[in-house]
Amino acid sequence: MGSMKTLKFKFYKHKRNRYLKRTINAAGAIYNHCIALHKRYYRLWGKHLNCAKLQSHVAKLRKRNPLWQSVGSQAVQDICQRIEKAYQLFFKHNKKKVRPPGFKKVKKYKSFTLKARAGYKFLGGNRVKIGSRVYQFWKSREIEGTVKTLTIKRTALGELFMVVVVDDDSNPEIEVKTGKIAGFDFGVKTFLTCSDGHKIESPQFFKQSLNAIKKASRQHSKKLKGSSNRERARKNLVRKYEDISNRRRDWFWKLAHELTDKFNILCFETLNLKGMQRLWGRKISDLALGEFLQILEWVAKKKGKQLVFVDQWYPSTKTCSGCGHILESLNLSVREWRCPSCQSINGRDENASRNICAVGASTVGLGDVSRATPAIAV
Repeated sequence: MGSMKTLKFKFYKHKRNRYLKRTINAAGAIYNHCIALHKRYYRLWGKHLNCAKLQSHVAKLRKRNPLWQSVGSQAVQDICQRIEKAYQLFFKHNKKKVRPPGFKKVKKYKSFTLKARAGYKFLGGNRVKIGSRVYQFWKSREIEGTVKTLTIKRTALGELFMVVVVDDDSNPEIEVKTGKIAGFDFGVKTFLTCSDGHKIESPQFFKQSLNAIKKASRQHSKKLKGSSNRERARKNLVRKYEDISNRRRDWFWKLAHELTDKFNILCFETLNLKGMQRLWGRKISDLALGEFLQILEWVAKKKGKQLVFVDQWYPSTKTCSGCGHILESLNLSVREWRCPSCQSINGRDENASRNICAVGASTVGLGDVSRATPAIAV
């Protein structure tokens, strides 16, 4: 069984691309129509509309609407399935204030997905046939493995990308065993504190570009609604946000490779990101810890390295890494504390990272097994 791999390619700019944009708009119209049907069905019968019923109804409507026919039947099925999934999540987490899927602006609708070799065909070189037309894309890498889905995505700048999901049968890279294990503690001021004492500061890309964002945002709000100047200002603002996102992601990939080259087993604490967001706001969004962990997990899997996640309720900060004494409480403002049992001075983040490392080591059987309970190896 191979692993799933996602590849992203940018389309060449061409007049022909307007057909793809028109198809995305049509997919947006179908999505909104399906949402309206769901709402009406619930109002009339007090029941959830079955996905198969919705698909057969939309298939009949497609025959009468030439614009809807430009969206392949596979893409229409995918829209119905996505709405079904969103409703299932809504019913499951209703008490947690999860909202049901709602209407979307057709202009802001982003993508449509084609599955199982239907509606597209890769031609030689950098050409792909979607529907009846051939498009060119920047082929930055070879597409190896079995193509599972092909998604056409439109960005806020109006650029078009092709996202290909492949079942990659190739063997992962040969792992280089360093035999090293490390624990890491996330922080707001220091991005990562390693159990070997090494600290990694976050470049805080959003904070760096905040003045430029504010200026671009002011320029946008001053322009007359509906004017081409406002559209130009909107694109300028979007470019600023995209630049931040790209720089941050580039830094994450480099850091993930650096850490996985250095260590064999990496131990982290599971984080309540939503709670942290409520407490720290923009700072947590700028650090994007969730995105970093996703990238690190992918790189570790590729290189045959192991990630261990320690339970967020484990008192890593309040436990003395020297003797195991646990404090009753520790204020967030306290950066250093003296252990009342062994008198050692513990730096808040360094102490937590050493504890996370100890728990992780015991989980994979490298240390004191009595501390293994609050961790999960991935």
